[in-house]
Amino acid sequence: MPEYLTPAVYVEETSFRSRSIEGVPTSTFGMAGVTEYGPVPVPAGTPPLTPVPTLVTSMTEYERAFGGLLVGGSHCQVALAARAFFANGGRRLYVSRVFSYTRTTGANPQIDEAANFASLQVPATGNNPLARWRARWPGSFGRQIRITVALRRSRNVLIGGQLVGVQPGAAVETAAAGAAVPRNATVPMPANVQIVARAADGRLGYRTATGVAFPPANASAWHLTLVVTVQAGDRVDAYSELELDPAHPRSVFNVLQRQDPPDEFALVWLDPGTATPGAGQLVTALLTPDTGVYLTGGGDGLTVTPADLIGAEADPDNIAEPATGLTALGEVEDIAIVAMPDTVGLSDGDQKTAVDGLLAHCQDLRYRMAIVDPPRDSSISQVREFRSKFDSKYGALYFPWVRIIDPTRRPDPGGPTPMVDVPPSGYVAGIYARSDIERGVHKAPANEVVLGIDRFVTNVTFDRQAVLNPEGINALRFFEGRANRVWGARTMSSDPEWKYVNVRRLFIYLEHSIDNSTQWAVFEPNNERLWASIRQTIEDFLLSVWQTGALMGNRPEEAYFVRCDRTTMTQNDLDNGRLICLIGVAPTYPAEFVIFRIGQWTADSQSS
Repeated sequence: MPEYLTPAVYVEETSFRSRSIEGVPTSTFGMAGVTEYGPVPVPAGTPPLTPVPTLVTSMTEYERAFGGLLVGGSHCQVALAARAFFANGGRRLYVSRVFSYTRTTGANPQIDEAANFASLQVPATGNNPLARWRARWPGSFGRQIRITVALRRSRNVLIGGQLVGVQPGAAVETAAAGAAVPRNATVPMPANVQIVARAADGRLGYRTATGVAFPPANASAWHLTLVVTVQAGDRVDAYSELELDPAHPRSVFNVLQRQDPPDEFALVWLDPGTATPGAGQLVTALLTPDTGVYLTGGGDGLTVTPADLIGAEADPDNIAEPATGLTALGEVEDIAIVAMPDTVGLSDGDQKTAVDGLLAHCQDLRYRMAIVDPPRDSSISQVREFRSKFDSKYGALYFPWVRIIDPTRRPDPGGPTPMVDVPPSGYVAGIYARSDIERGVHKAPANEVVLGIDRFVTNVTFDRQAVLNPEGINALRFFEGRANRVWGARTMSSDPEWKYVNVRRLFIYLEHSIDNSTQWAVFEPNNERLWASIRQTIEDFLLSVWQTGALMGNRPEEAYFVRCDRTTMTQNDLDNGRLICLIGVAPTYPAEFVIFRIGQWTADSQSS
């Protein structure tokens, strides 16, 4: 109890209510796979880049962070899945980019920067470059990056022998008094470019090798800034009012730096190199023609393997080795749905290995569900064979693939519409999210319209689904007048207790919510007061869940029970610091088979 040592009036706050449990989000999607460009751990360089999985909330954000729908001329499965996810109602997506680096040969292979990262030295010729433009992220996309650097001059900043309107570190071009301001396209003479510095007495002058020199009264000076335009395809990023001196906070080296630039999705960075050029040399070297210059080199690395997709754990003793691939998504607690669309590009054996890793990821973390894609061009027999290789209550398999109008090609008015087949995981994840947002996680994500597709690759009929459904293969079917729909809600488990996707995900939601919101109980006195508080907290939460229709029963007593007392704990449990709470809930199961029984009936006549 609090200490009362001095006579006084003590006002204390107390609580007369139970602690509340806040439901966790269930519609956040996570994907690991190959993208056109974007954040990926880069152990090479100083310091190494260690980005975490990136959150995007629209396809526009995805394209800015990770690029378009093609990678090296082929369709990007992750980008197509992201497009499908947002088109079907998804709102939050985490992406963990996977990249298999090309390495040097020898006893101690290192990342081959030239083979993975596009770059261009400044100036473009010569053996002693003053700086080097580099792509921030690996990939052949870097060769599409065009950089244009232009010069901007301000009005005269030298008035009465005093520099005004500039900060230390700014670059100015000096000239005789009354000189006209040159056109921006005019390249300054290197000897006329000076860097502003502050003297000990507070006055501004020009930096020299021995100190600060003050400008003459009868002279002119124009503030020089750079405008850097980075263009790649349809994307254009413009960075204006950039200074030249690295000491200036708005320096081109600081705004376009390698690690944590102001624009987190910047495509390039300016490597200052080892030389220390004068400001005049640097500005003349950085300026480009109006048509710009392209980066060269770089590549898409090696073909990814199941190990690349699954990734590796972070090294706790080495910050340069963060978690990668799917494993990196394990560090994001909000994710409730995961998929790896790139598994469809692997061989049969590698695809099974990758899917095993995906299911193990969900099983180890407990609070997420995997959406599994079937192999490309699978027949009914082949998808049944593929399904027979797995048994997990944390995964669901959907069949068949979907066919869409190819968004990467412009239709030819005189030819057939270009089409492309894509795996269904992105569409299904969007439907999961849409169903959760509109109805709740307890609603089976089935009998929902699949948006943004032309048709399914394989026509699953009533009789064909009679073979697929008992084996836990969820069919995607077309119904005349009712469009394309998800027509299955089963997991890949042989355990009948966890047959349905919505039951599994409801328990994930309940367990995760209770786990997050009862951490306050750890190290509290383990007595009847704590037990009663925990019982009340969980009962209040389950009551709100029951009121949404997620649980069975006409009364709360029929829907759930919570026990936390001497009947759930022994003295040995108490002596060893264990509090055991027993919770039982009655989930609602989907009406998978709706049966109406109709027969003839003759009413007997009755006299009044």
